[in-house]
Amino acid sequence: MGSLSEAVTQVLIPVCALVGICFALIQWFLVSKVRVSNDRGSNGYSDRLIEEAEAEEGVDSLEVTIKCAEIQHAISVGATSFLFTQYKYLSVFVGVFSAIIFLFLGSVKGFSTKSEPCTYNKGNLCKPALANALFTTIAFLLGAFTSTLSGFLGMKIATYANARTTLEARKGVGKAFIVAFRSGAVMGFLLAANGLLVLYVSINLFKLYYGDDWEGLYESITGYGLGGSSMALFGRVGGGIYTKAADVGADLVGKVERNIPEDDPRNPAVIADNVGDNVGDIAGMGSDLFGSYAESSCAALFVASISSFGIGHDYTAMSYPLIISSMGLVVCLITTIFATDLFEIKSVSEIEPSLKRQLVISTVLMTAGIAMVSFFALPSEFTLFNFGTEMTVKHWHIFFCVAIGLWAGLVIGYTTEYYTSNAYSPVRDVADSCRTGAATNVIFGLALGYKSVIIPIFAIAVSIYVSFSLAAMYGIAVSALGMLSTIATGLAIDAYGPISDNAGGIAEMAGMSHKIRETTDALDAAGNTTAAIGKGFAIGSAALVSLALFGAYVSRAGIKTVDVLTPKVFIGLIVGAMLPYWFSAMTMKSVGKAALKMVEEVRRQFNTIPGLMEGRAKPDYATCVKISTDASLREMIPPGALVMLTPLIAGTFFGVETLAGVLAGSLVSGVQVAISASNTGGAWDNAKKYIEAGVSEHAKSLGPKGSDAHKAAVIGDTVGDPLKDTSGPSLNILIKLMAVESLVFAPFFAAHGGLLFKLL
Repeated sequence: MGSLSEAVTQVLIPVCALVGICFALIQWFLVSKVRVSNDRGSNGYSDRLIEEAEAEEGVDSLEVTIKCAEIQHAISVGATSFLFTQYKYLSVFVGVFSAIIFLFLGSVKGFSTKSEPCTYNKGNLCKPALANALFTTIAFLLGAFTSTLSGFLGMKIATYANARTTLEARKGVGKAFIVAFRSGAVMGFLLAANGLLVLYVSINLFKLYYGDDWEGLYESITGYGLGGSSMALFGRVGGGIYTKAADVGADLVGKVERNIPEDDPRNPAVIADNVGDNVGDIAGMGSDLFGSYAESSCAALFVASISSFGIGHDYTAMSYPLIISSMGLVVCLITTIFATDLFEIKSVSEIEPSLKRQLVISTVLMTAGIAMVSFFALPSEFTLFNFGTEMTVKHWHIFFCVAIGLWAGLVIGYTTEYYTSNAYSPVRDVADSCRTGAATNVIFGLALGYKSVIIPIFAIAVSIYVSFSLAAMYGIAVSALGMLSTIATGLAIDAYGPISDNAGGIAEMAGMSHKIRETTDALDAAGNTTAAIGKGFAIGSAALVSLALFGAYVSRAGIKTVDVLTPKVFIGLIVGAMLPYWFSAMTMKSVGKAALKMVEEVRRQFNTIPGLMEGRAKPDYATCVKISTDASLREMIPPGALVMLTPLIAGTFFGVETLAGVLAGSLVSGVQVAISASNTGGAWDNAKKYIEAGVSEHAKSLGPKGSDAHKAAVIGDTVGDPLKDTSGPSLNILIKLMAVESLVFAPFFAAHGGLLFKLL
């Protein structure tokens, strides 16, 4: 036994989760001190705001404040109504899929209510398959609900903070940075703490029924990961199509044809574009990382439950994944204080280093945290399940597994930053290639994306080899958890990007001075890179998570070895490797179709509304919002169906071995496609920003806005938009979701799968 008692563990986990939630609420309160709304004071405005406004830039800034409040309101309403519509559609899906889970898993033993001998813990009786079916369905619903909630809360805080960031930008870059970063932290902490709390509570509630049958208990908990990721898939794809249709439409007509700046209020697609940042990059990203987090916890818990922890009923060791996450919350809390309170940002050049410092501080502190947790929570020696054999492991082995995942995450983050930040040569080379037009820009950008895959893949490969050698499949599961243990900080850095982007949009639409727009642009350029870092984390962790889930699936389905040379497995491999391309084709084409409609609508408005270009008439924003909404709701269904149905069809008709091949194939090819897509898109975006900002002599020689090189850069950025915000980030969900779904349905496939081969 480890030296932590069960009682202490029972208290420790929920306390850490609640501390995380309280910290998020405190940050929220601090953000809310920046006043925007127009409901206070006798004349409709608080006197405080008027004094500040007059001190700032004379009387006209009162109008600016009113305008900011109006724009913020429009964005918030747009985002909320879109998400509610999306959730209506998704509730139908959740209902249908819950029924599928219950029927498939219940039919394993023909819906009998008798206890059965356990699968792993031989000689003992376990609860009936029907109970597993019921509890997996409940866990699925809980996961879906928590995932949706994470995305929704993230969107709420982002739309709450965007105008506040703009207003604070009048007081300088440091103040604006802190508002944007605090708001990101609210989202990060709420998400991490909620995920942990719901998982902890559901395990304890399920225990009331399962009692000593831990095998069944943790098997049904895997439904939690499935619920989380299936919502994330639709959120990511739907949000990604929404945001990019608007973005591409706004850029192509506004910047390239009409020569008006980005986020100009005359552009009809501008509100849709800003709403899109919140539903795609924030709500989608939140659900996505929540899904990763839920699945890596589920994978680790499941593998542990069939090892000596589960069989010996060592509660503290069993809860090790949850204790790691609790430790992560505490570490991220300390890290966040560094950014908001200890180091003040004085100039624009300090933004990016400060965000990167967050990653390093959290990683270093977390390494110490993991060492403590591993030492106290785990017995000094124990055995782990390793495909039918037992493997003896020491507690420091597990420490290394988690730590290597954590540091691999940092390596991936930094590599991504090197390839997507305009401070380094790769992006500057891409920008330089714009001199000869869009074609060379596209060639350089694609090459950069493919090249950026190399180091992350080696980092993932090393962590897989080390973790597997030290602690078999459990090692890989906790390694993925290690990468995600600092999720609160990772998400704070990530959500910071879209918030700054929106702040810049609001500054432009409210007609604020050039100086403020420069401040928000600098915040936004740093945000682009951090968003790319966040995507790198999401993809790297997805690779590890899905490998761990793959291992759990192979154990659960009773496959002794997966032999690539058997035709059953090989056909699975080659089809699985094709799936990321099929999926990307669907999502890219959806963005293209929606953008086409958007471009036509924006052109129509510029041509038919008199006085629109001169700024005398207002554009019809609502039609553009509607185009984006309709497109994304309609177009998210086919890619979602592809991912959700593939494991069911492969397992039912071709059997467990073929499905194992499909999972391995999709994992191996999906990671490469996802990393290259995200980084190509990020690099093109920042190459464009590099030319626009015109900071160095080199950038000045390519600019100003509207020059040929700049137009070439805008085209590259537009091509990269669906890559970096729709297909790239959605691919990591494809990899994880197919693996977790296979694990949940494994009992059914093992009992009744492979119909076609049985007939032959």
